[in-house]
Amino acid sequence: MIIWRFFGFLFAAGSVLFIVIATAVYIFLNSMMAGLPDFTALRNYEPPVTTRIHATDGQLMAEYARERRLFLPIQAIPDRVKEAFISAEDKNFYTHAGLDFTGIARAVVTNVKNMGQNRRLVGASTITQQVAKNFLLTSEQSYERKIKEALLSMRIEQTFTKPEILELYLNEMYFGIGVYGIGSASLNYFDKSVHELTLSEAAYLAALMKAPNNYHPIRHKDKAIERRDWVIDQMVSNGYVTVEEANKAKATDLQVTFRPRGAHIFAADYFAEEVRRWIDKTFGEEKLYNGGLSVRTSLDVKLQEEARVALNHGLVKFDKGKGWRGPITNIDIAGDWGKALLDQKPLSDVPEWKLAVVLSTEGKEATIGLRPDEEGENASANERQIATLPFDGFKWAKWSKGDRKGKAVRNASDVLAPGDVVYVSTNDDGSFELEQVPEVSGALIAMDPMTGRILAIAGGFSFDQSQFDRATQAYRQPGSSFKPFVYATALDNGYTPSSVVMDAPIEIDQGGGQGIWRPQNYGGKFYGPSTLRLGIELSRNVMTVRLAKDMGMPLVAEYAKRFGIYDNLMPVLSMALGAGETTVLRMVTAYSMLANGGRRITPTFVDRVQDRYGKTIYKHDQRICENCNVQRWEHQGEPTVIDNREQVLDPMTAYQITSMMEGVVQRGTGTIVRKVVGKPIAGKTGTTNDERDAWFVGFSPDLVVGVYVGYDRPRPMGRGATGGHLAAPIFAEFMKVALKDKPKKPFKVPESIELIPIDRRTGLRASAQSDGVILEAFKPGTLPPDSYSVIGFTDDMGRPVTAEEAEQALTQGTGGLY
Repeated sequence: MIIWRFFGFLFAAGSVLFIVIATAVYIFLNSMMAGLPDFTALRNYEPPVTTRIHATDGQLMAEYARERRLFLPIQAIPDRVKEAFISAEDKNFYTHAGLDFTGIARAVVTNVKNMGQNRRLVGASTITQQVAKNFLLTSEQSYERKIKEALLSMRIEQTFTKPEILELYLNEMYFGIGVYGIGSASLNYFDKSVHELTLSEAAYLAALMKAPNNYHPIRHKDKAIERRDWVIDQMVSNGYVTVEEANKAKATDLQVTFRPRGAHIFAADYFAEEVRRWIDKTFGEEKLYNGGLSVRTSLDVKLQEEARVALNHGLVKFDKGKGWRGPITNIDIAGDWGKALLDQKPLSDVPEWKLAVVLSTEGKEATIGLRPDEEGENASANERQIATLPFDGFKWAKWSKGDRKGKAVRNASDVLAPGDVVYVSTNDDGSFELEQVPEVSGALIAMDPMTGRILAIAGGFSFDQSQFDRATQAYRQPGSSFKPFVYATALDNGYTPSSVVMDAPIEIDQGGGQGIWRPQNYGGKFYGPSTLRLGIELSRNVMTVRLAKDMGMPLVAEYAKRFGIYDNLMPVLSMALGAGETTVLRMVTAYSMLANGGRRITPTFVDRVQDRYGKTIYKHDQRICENCNVQRWEHQGEPTVIDNREQVLDPMTAYQITSMMEGVVQRGTGTIVRKVVGKPIAGKTGTTNDERDAWFVGFSPDLVVGVYVGYDRPRPMGRGATGGHLAAPIFAEFMKVALKDKPKKPFKVPESIELIPIDRRTGLRASAQSDGVILEAFKPGTLPPDSYSVIGFTDDMGRPVTAEEAEQALTQGTGGLY
């Protein structure tokens, strides 16, 4: 009986103890449950996703993200990839309810065995637990966090399906090198989509889950391969792959292809940076780096490459003409010159140039060593490549003395010395030529005049050298490239192309104690009465000033604002010669309005922006088209697109000034364009005081291009460095390629325009067979004069000028290129 009472006592005590413990556990778990985060928020999971920028043909141009991630639905992830991760992280994933008790027991046994051996504790977290920790908890190492993780895991399993849990896991996890999610990992490690991954590659990505930094494919390649092979073995053990498949995969070397962080399209760095700034300004930094936007830009990949080539050719040619400024640096070549040369970083976006070190000079040749490739861990042990730099490759390199060249080069030692680090390029015949990064800079923009879409932009010689975009950020004086808008103002307000203005000395009191201003033509001569056409073709400064004076500068300033060239142009006469500061982008936009018949356009780098779900949240084209989105075709006609853009200039005026600028190319200051391109082009040169800035802005019926050249810190470029001799050849080289496969398309003549033969110098009617006769464009109600008349028919003393004196003042000559 005593024994039975004793057992009864033990039972009762045990029951009470069990109830107490159970109650304590219940209270503890309840308190834990009360403090758990709301796991149902996983239904609205929106991870930070990479914003991707595409060219107009769909090519990926750039990516921006704090966490480089591409979200993939579980249906888009191949089974082989899922199996690799399940084998590496949670082989019982499809059978447990959030916690793998078998795995927990195994981990406990392992940790007990390892006690006292200073080894890290082995975990048994399931994929569901990792989802709970990464989404809802912290990485704090504590029992409380592990309990919360376990409770959340069981509740997640009750609410979400296994594919949903696996989708969250594969899109959230960190894979190293700043990459999150399987989609981005596949692209950034192997430059492949997940569908293209091999067994070996999928296994390696799964291996990274344990510790990405410990299995870096280059720094820790042996450990990475060992872990990858372990994952493959687990896949065999779980029945996902055969032994033959596994052995073949394990025999494969681990080869990765890291994706670049900058622009993915060569030469598009300036364009990509402009798009990045626009997104940041329009949608904010959060959307830019985390929003997963899909941005379709206006970039034409072919034109972008040609823009870089044309601009760089022009800058290098001009810079070489100024002489040699010396090597980049000088290094010690006594030891391993290749290793020393590896420390010198070349311009990454000028691949046609190579860094080299001068090893010796002898007579008219120099021996150079080329910089080794920087691939792999043992780059410094690469085979050294030695070459010869012939005399023809450096004979241009007369030492620069200020703004002029020094004495002619006779021997290699006149220019180079052992240890000099220089750039070299390869000629068509395989020989090397000495190069130097140009000190002068510039920009080129190509735009569609009908839409304002920017097709290409080159903001300088090298983005790697300078990220300052001279096409959009540099404010410079446009010089005579502004004159077309002075003349367009005149044509829009009663003047005709045959109106005559006196090209003779003029003195203007600037007021405010600034003295008398006496504008000059570029050549310093005066040419008497000249038509507006002749004035713009030969870029006459003095008659432009007289024309602006006759109209009044406030009217010119109003038109300059209308075209977006200046916001508030000072109404002083010097501004008629382009003395105000503006950008290449503004000038190209303004010329586009002349080219498209006077319609306002807004320049843009971006056609369309979609959010992460594919919804369009921005489009550039704002024209109205009510029937463009019908559900089906029911034999209706083509939809009508209503162009609701503002008309900033009379279309007939736009054609008149276009015709006059065709004359600039045919007979005036831009004839090099006619010789090189050979197709209808209108344009205008521009050069500022002391040749500090050189411009050419011009267009075909479908393409507008602006070119600017000048030093970043303005200074004279030297006599002859005009828009016609410096910027126009760059324009011509680009347009020759851009229009190569295009037909000779003439500029469209408005229906109401009347073409009448006139003498281009006097503006008077003439027979079609006479010399110097052109077909001039006249608006309805305007005709060429029957008798000679001169605007501002007085000399500078206020004395009337007779017609006879005006005729005597008319002379032959080319005028200036100001």
